[in-house]
Amino acid sequence: MEAEKAWLCRIASNKCIDYLRAADRQAVPTEEEKMPCLESPEREEPLRHVLNRELLEELQVCCNALSPPYRDVAIAYFLEGKTAREIAENSQTSINTVKTHIRRARELLKKSYRKELLRE
Repeated sequence: MEAEKAWLCRIASNKCIDYLRAADRQAVPTEEEKMPCLESPEREEPLRHVLNRELLEELQVCCNALSPPYRDVAIAYFLEGKTAREIAENSQTSINTVKTHIRRARELLKKSYRKELLRE
């Protein structure tokens, strides 16, 4: 009885191994598995950092070019990451006014940024 049990376990084990080997042969490698990326994430990080910094500098210049009611809101919202509620509390204005200023500042920044792209 023990020999039969060991024999059945061995057959089941071999069938499992055969199944896994067959599944491995049928698997289609992805592009990354075929050709690993030459750019490692460690090398990509400094480039991303520099590009983000340049983008923030351009945004700072565009925000500073806005007229006073929109300039302060744009800097606080887009550069400092404050919420509309925080800006309203700090400037002691209604939240709806701040939301309107954010929307208009966004539109002005889009126009300004497009003009910058056309100049280059």
